[in-house]
Amino acid sequence: MNDTGREFLEKILIVDDDEDDYLLALEVFKEAGLKNEILWLKDGDELMDLLGSKNSDGHSVYPCLILLDLNMPKKDGREVLLEIKEDPILRIIPTIIFSTSKAEVDIQFTYERGGNSYIQKPVQFQDFVHVIEVFTDYWLNTVTLPYR
Repeated sequence: MNDTGREFLEKILIVDDDEDDYLLALEVFKEAGLKNEILWLKDGDELMDLLGSKNSDGHSVYPCLILLDLNMPKKDGREVLLEIKEDPILRIIPTIIFSTSKAEVDIQFTYERGGNSYIQKPVQFQDFVHVIEVFTDYWLNTVTLPYR
């Protein structure tokens, strides 16, 4: 933990209302040998509640990265991305959009609002597996995150 009262954990948050996509990603992460704990949240409200919570020592706890769907009930990924990237503490968390949308407006929105990557969810199983493997290699094995 650093001296700011913030604790960054080796947790990955998957924020997606589609349980099948979550379970598939979880399985691929495990097969790839991922050691990080993965938490599943079903909508943006759950995510923002978690990001505002404290651990047993009273410190704010943050994940090492967030994999965020755009289209969810309640608070969607667009709203969440804006909240995260406008917050001076939360904006350091890498936030990767993982969506079925191919819309240029969604891709543009993601990067204009500070999203760290935009990944389109593949439809085919093998393609989905490949994307998660590449994601894991890049974000957890290649990139140096700012708080590690």
